[in-house]
Amino acid sequence: MPTRIRILVATLWAGSLWTIGFIVAPTLFATLSDRVLAGNIAGSLFRAEAWLSIACALILLALLQWAPGVLEPKRRRLLGALVLSMLVCALVSHFGITPLMSELKAQAPSGIMDDAMRSRFGMLHGVSTLVFAVQSLLAGVLIWKQQ
Repeated sequence: MPTRIRILVATLWAGSLWTIGFIVAPTLFATLSDRVLAGNIAGSLFRAEAWLSIACALILLALLQWAPGVLEPKRRRLLGALVLSMLVCALVSHFGITPLMSELKAQAPSGIMDDAMRSRFGMLHGVSTLVFAVQSLLAGVLIWKQQ
């Protein structure tokens, strides 16, 4: 039973990352004419995703600790390292990068940023995208290594 729960939680986590990051967010920007609105909606979805990531990571770490005999130690360490790495990505993004981006957006309530702000926001967005891509790749490895 712990194995099936672990696989289900890992699949939920990976699927939510891939759906929001690679389907929903791009669709918002492709279909909404107001990029600020699309960004605000995407930001809300990524905030929810960050909390889901934290919850899934904690559940998976608990399952890996709770049922140590289910997996060989080497595989358990690998899965634990993957989960911790994905958790770090979520924490860095949500508590490190996102507040800096929100601060810049708050300084331009009309959505109009000067060149320096736009450049800094673009750089932060690029770093955030890279962190998300790493987390998404790790999610694929996590699913792959479950069996």
